[in-house]
Amino acid sequence: MGDVLAGIHATWEFDTDSVLIRFERGIRTPKLFQSLRERRVPHAALSSVTLTPGKRGTVVLRAVPRPGADPLVEAAAGQLKDGCDPYRLVLPAERETLAEYYADELRARLGPDAAEPAERFLVAAPEAPMQFKAYDGRAAFDGHRVSFRWFWTGASTAKWKAGDQTFPVTELSGVEWRSPEAFEGYLRLVPRGLENAVPGPGAGEVPARSSGPGLVAEPGAAHGPQSVAARPARADQDPAAVIFGLGYGPVHESLPFAAAVLESVRRNHSAAAVPAAVLAGAGRRDPADIAERIRHLGELHQAGLVTDDEFSTKKAQLLAEL
Repeated sequence: MGDVLAGIHATWEFDTDSVLIRFERGIRTPKLFQSLRERRVPHAALSSVTLTPGKRGTVVLRAVPRPGADPLVEAAAGQLKDGCDPYRLVLPAERETLAEYYADELRARLGPDAAEPAERFLVAAPEAPMQFKAYDGRAAFDGHRVSFRWFWTGASTAKWKAGDQTFPVTELSGVEWRSPEAFEGYLRLVPRGLENAVPGPGAGEVPARSSGPGLVAEPGAAHGPQSVAARPARADQDPAAVIFGLGYGPVHESLPFAAAVLESVRRNHSAAAVPAAVLAGAGRRDPADIAERIRHLGELHQAGLVTDDEFSTKKAQLLAEL
């Protein structure tokens, strides 16, 4: 399309295969938008497009992302308020006809799998390194590992005894984020192998979910209390979690952080699974099957989940089976 649609707090630039969302900077712009700055959303990441009446003489154009396509949406797990939804473009009501035109144009470009969950993230996550200040410690992520450094003024005795923590993303299976705007907000890592572990004795908090869009496993052994089978029921007792408070862990800092960690965890898991997935069925000689596996390998390569060398090596192995 190559056109631009300017709304309140954001501008959408329509390209042939994606929408570039640029967020304004200003005192009235939600801080989450200012933190994100801009996002490119491929048409393949969208499931539908809606146009509805807004408040006080406005209309709202919304691109609905496919489940599993955006790490930010997955980490948020439905907790974002409408005003902080990066997929909403609020426009004056007199621009409704123009908004309807772009809505129809976007609908016409939705992919054949629009109604299905995405198999991988299609929207880029916020980039590391990043950090934020929680109530009981400082969280940092360098792209490879998450670290928690406790504050003596806020950290529990359990966390002080466990000491400062470092969690390689290779030892995690996900992240759980509970909005700081809710009661007892936190960011909690889930070690690999403990996705379904029942939290240990404790009170005062709803146990962490065993599954869900934003869930990832915590690190493995050699990290204090997290090496045991049961997870602490309370986030303030869990060395794999930081808790939020008034002014600590705000949405615009903690949510992009959670999304970046979640994307890195999923990417590492996918890369680790590539050799097994490619070599499975190595004894097959069906050319059609091999061609399909090469096509799948090419998709992983284009998505950045397989390096150039890995792609060349695995493709040569598959071709050798013909």
